[in-house]
Amino acid sequence: MNISVKSNWTGSENTSDLVRKQIAKRWGEDEAKRYNPFVNCFTFKGWLKNGYVVKKDEKAIRSFIIVEKKDKETGAVIERRPKTIYLFFDLQVEPQ
Repeated sequence: MNISVKSNWTGSENTSDLVRKQIAKRWGEDEAKRYNPFVNCFTFKGWLKNGYVVKKDEKAIRSFIIVEKKDKETGAVIERRPKTIYLFFDLQVEPQ
């Protein structure tokens, strides 16, 4: 795979482990060891930016990010909430 756009992943080890476990369950431990959130597991749009499309009927891997709401004046974080995101592993995509 020729990945030109890297992920801007800023997740924690916990979110990485959640995704890794889903990959292991679907494709086995060897594939889970290959998992790298920066180069082989992106959102639908992330894959499109890299010239790939998700194969027909592929089911997404569920993960989450923390969305922060900041005060407009001070920039201080006033709220943090989880947001579900849907990822696809490199086995689920093909070149455009």
